[in-house]
Amino acid sequence: MASNEVKAVADFLIADFENEMQTTLRVFEAVPNGRLDYQPAAKSKTGLGLVRHITLEDEWILNCIANGAFTNPPDDSDACGIMTPADAIARYKENVPAALGRVRAMSGEQLSKSIDLLGLMQMPGINFLAMAVKHSVHHRGQLSSYLRPMGGKVPSIYGPTADTRGQ
Repeated sequence: MASNEVKAVADFLIADFENEMQTTLRVFEAVPNGRLDYQPAAKSKTGLGLVRHITLEDEWILNCIANGAFTNPPDDSDACGIMTPADAIARYKENVPAALGRVRAMSGEQLSKSIDLLGLMQMPGINFLAMAVKHSVHHRGQLSSYLRPMGGKVPSIYGPTADTRGQ
């Protein structure tokens, strides 16, 4: 793709990510504090684990794209400081838009450069941007499926839910 085409695709993906961020925040707001340890199976992350994963990884992937290099993924243990959905919301609102802004400022040429993901794969930054959107939506979908078993209500994601119909 030509540099101007890459930039056009990036602009589309960035707008898409911005839209998805609002939905992610609605899902975070719906997570009940009392059941953060909920997990549907032993191999699954807990509710708190997913909240942390989405918050930290959205920021990490975007900053790695902007840096042109991937570093080790963030520590999602208690040391990260995210202990409640409110903590995640505050961090997400502060750091993810800033990281996305860094990607927005990149040229099509910069986004065309190949980036190595810790020896696992190499592809252009624009491809990682597309992957970032999908990664966030995927894990948010997991978290939204936890909400009812955790005692919460599923907010509108791509339309009304059984919990929002009639509102």
